[in-house]
Amino acid sequence: MADIVSSTDRIAASITQAIVERRLMPGTRLAEQQLADIYGVSRTLVRQALNQLSRHRLVTLTPARGACVAEPSVEEARQVFELRKMLESSLLAQLCSTITPAQIRQLREHLKLEREALKRTDVPGRTRLLADFHVLLARLHGNEVLAETLADLLSRCSLIALMYQSSHSAAESQAEHEAIVNALQARDKRALMKLLDNHLGNVEANLKLEPRAPDLAAALKAA
Repeated sequence: MADIVSSTDRIAASITQAIVERRLMPGTRLAEQQLADIYGVSRTLVRQALNQLSRHRLVTLTPARGACVAEPSVEEARQVFELRKMLESSLLAQLCSTITPAQIRQLREHLKLEREALKRTDVPGRTRLLADFHVLLARLHGNEVLAETLADLLSRCSLIALMYQSSHSAAESQAEHEAIVNALQARDKRALMKLLDNHLGNVEANLKLEPRAPDLAAALKAA
């Protein structure tokens, strides 16, 4: 049983990482047999992994099409960012008063990895690291449940960015992370709240969240 769970989790983690690193586009069909061949497992294990991803809203399961990478709606995108703001504001407010020098050093090490990924134009690596920064903050606070929740939200944010063409650069996000760590080290709660609000606001603002034209006639009327 443990081996089955391990294989299922491994497949789910691999697909999730491909989504976070923007290697799998929204709407991509995930054929069970093809995945079984790639991972060298049975279709039953693949189906279990896809069901797990479906519960996390990363995969959509439909009788006609099977499994596809999810395509978040405009309203879902707005709700995801609203929830992130609520969770991360509370997290940073608490972390600001408890963070230790050792934890600041840990954050600095992570920022160094972000900068290195930017320099070598490692797009998958930098995308993953920029997302992991927020999860690391939750782990430093000692709240593993929050860390897991943020990891799920950040995976959905990656899909949202792919769907709505974020123009917010990785370099800007990285610079904002640097400023957040500086404010944490200074224990400047007011600056920290403003930085976080600007950081998430900038990412959301640069997404084109206008509803898509529902059909050809509507698209041509707009022109």
